[in-house]
Amino acid sequence: MAEQESVVRETKIDERAGKYLTFVLAEEEYGLEILKVREIIGVMDITPVPRTPEFIKGVINLRGKVIPVIDLRLKFGMQEAERTDETCIIVVDVEGVEMGIVVDKVSEVLDIAGGDIEDAPSFGVTVNTDYILGIGKAQGKVKMLLDIGRVLNAEDLASLADVTK
Repeated sequence: MAEQESVVRETKIDERAGKYLTFVLAEEEYGLEILKVREIIGVMDITPVPRTPEFIKGVINLRGKVIPVIDLRLKFGMQEAERTDETCIIVVDVEGVEMGIVVDKVSEVLDIAGGDIEDAPSFGVTVNTDYILGIGKAQGKVKMLLDIGRVLNAEDLASLADVTK
C-alpha cells in the first residue's frame, strides 16, 4: 500500500518536471509550463471591453485574431503597475482559448527537475492554492509554478470566450 502511494507521488512529481517560462510580478518569480505558451509580445494597444471583470483589460488584435488580455496582477489581487519597457504580454493557450497575460517582466526558460518541485503549501480551507502547480527550486531561488488552466476558473474562461465573440 505504501509502495503504491510512493509510485503515485513519484508519477505526480515526474509529470511536473519540464521547461517553464519564468516571469516577474511584483518582485516575485512565477513560472508557466512552456507548452502552454504560444508567444511573448510587447504591450500593444488594448481595447477595453465593457462589463467585464476588472482583471480583463480588454482585447488585442494579434495578426487578425482577437485575443482577450488579462492583467495577472489584478487577478491575484495585487496593485496594478505602471507599464515599463519590460512589461509584456505572454500569449497562452488555456483549454483551446488563446489569451494574453500581462506580466511585469519575462525572465527566462528553466528546465526544472521533478525532484526540485514541491507541492504548494496548505494555508487552510480559506486560501485556495489549486492554481499552484508546485513550488520550483532553481538557481537558489523559489519560483511559484502556475497551472494557468486553474488560474482562471470556468466562469472566467466563459467571460473570456464571450469577449472574443
